[in-house]
Amino acid sequence: MSMNADLGKPRELTGLQKRRALHQPELPPCLQGKAIRVEFGDSTTTIDPTCANMVAQEFPNTFGQPLVHFLKPNKMDAQANYEHPPIRVGVVFSGRQSPGGHNVIWGVYDAMKTQNLQSVLLGFIGGTEGLFANQTLEITDDALSAYRNQGGFDFLGRTVDQIHTTEQVNAAMSTCCDLDLDGLVIIGGVTSNSDAAQLAETFANHNCKTKVVGVPVSLNGDLKNQFVETTVGFDTVCKVNSQLISNVCLDAISAGKYYHFVRVMGWKASHVALECALQSQPNMVILGEEVAFSKLTLKEIISKICDGVQARAAQEKYHGVLLISEGLIESIPEMFALIQEINILHSNKVPENNIPSQLSPWATALYNYLPPFIRREIDTEQLLAHLVEAEMNKRMKEGKYIGRKFSSVCHFFGYQARGSLPSNFDCDYAYAMMSVKRHSRSPGAVPTGKPVIHPSPVDLQGKAYALLREKASSFLLDDFYRTPGGIQFDGSGADVKPITLTVEDQDYLGDIKLLQDYLEKVRNIVKPGCSREILKAAISSMSSVKDVLKVMSAPFYAELPLFNLN
Repeated sequence: MSMNADLGKPRELTGLQKRRALHQPELPPCLQGKAIRVEFGDSTTTIDPTCANMVAQEFPNTFGQPLVHFLKPNKMDAQANYEHPPIRVGVVFSGRQSPGGHNVIWGVYDAMKTQNLQSVLLGFIGGTEGLFANQTLEITDDALSAYRNQGGFDFLGRTVDQIHTTEQVNAAMSTCCDLDLDGLVIIGGVTSNSDAAQLAETFANHNCKTKVVGVPVSLNGDLKNQFVETTVGFDTVCKVNSQLISNVCLDAISAGKYYHFVRVMGWKASHVALECALQSQPNMVILGEEVAFSKLTLKEIISKICDGVQARAAQEKYHGVLLISEGLIESIPEMFALIQEINILHSNKVPENNIPSQLSPWATALYNYLPPFIRREIDTEQLLAHLVEAEMNKRMKEGKYIGRKFSSVCHFFGYQARGSLPSNFDCDYAYAMMSVKRHSRSPGAVPTGKPVIHPSPVDLQGKAYALLREKASSFLLDDFYRTPGGIQFDGSGADVKPITLTVEDQDYLGDIKLLQDYLEKVRNIVKPGCSREILKAAISSMSSVKDVLKVMSAPFYAELPLFNLN
């Protein structure tokens, strides 16, 4: 297999890149120095209790591992001279490039060398294909020097981004055994971390000593749970996109005659759209999750957008910015069904020209409704802009709309941010990132035959979404566009965190510790020899708590509040 000869080689840096390379990421106290103290807690489980047994059956060797707490070293640990044996670790990029990926490699390298200078870190050239073919380069200070705090995945490169088939899994295991690896670090998103979990189980089942660690690096921000608050790269991508969106907003209000339809990344989850909306404050935002929940049809979405356009026209505003997520189109029920039919026909090798004649009657009607330029490749922003224009012209002809002719401009911000210089947040987060991989399901995810990690959607009951709903009316009618500007590497704005992250203000592990403290206090009060009354009160209280938790652990089918697009 041929590999890109330029991968892993030193490169010339610009003045800005050289300045950026000087940034030294901060480590939490518990990860500083040689004395790394850990404490093992209770065994872990899935977020959905109903699938715990299924996951346990599929992952008998790796499911239910105890939660690991990293503790701040005490004075004795700090003064002790620890000698750790050298280890050999491999690292591979297995997902779409995302800012901060190189810092994961840097963080692993520094951590290994801090423990023992003889430790060896090997990078697989060309992603998973390089893993299968045992194509490596040894990571050194000189090799890393041009990639510290830099964007892209061009240090090692990436290819197929999957370790699915038996042949691929066996090739990966063979490489790890041949190289005598103690660990394998897989850097990627949802799919790559699912592969990491499967690989860890397979290695354990075959007594392969290589431990597999998955690191959530994804611009979509959709690999998150109680322990992982966001993904590496999400902050940078949102900051870059928010600057672009705010520029478009200022252009729109300056010209005063165009509606800009902006689509951002996020196929299965709309985290990027939500964060960018809060940062730049466009006039309208449509998230895939709210459309899927409300089961809005394409016609209903168009009607709601047109109502917003008409409301702004009543204030003599004939411009605006509409922000949508990349996966919106598949959240529309009839569009999802149409795409599914077309995909099935494609998989059955049906020629492109014959597809329309083999669709179901309702799918044919929808297909014919779509503009000809959309049928081959659906660009959501262009589809919405075309249909909104047609509806506004119709309303004007019928006398329902009095105002200027509707005009639109479309944008897709997808690749512009993936190779950006990472923000301080992503530099530090990637450098210190640690993740214990196990399979879990997001709330509302559809059960599958084989457990996988599902993308975590926007929580329509969360504080961040509630903030968006609270400001929706103001966003629509008042042009309070926000200009966050470019990414700041120094100064007061350099360490600003994502709004969606700060609003939620979650401390899951802190709450776990609080619960454990309460249980310990109860245990200290209810001891053999305590009064009968105290014992009865404790039993009654615990019984009530158990009943409440049992009800809450049952499948949840209640409806979420409907977001009013107006």
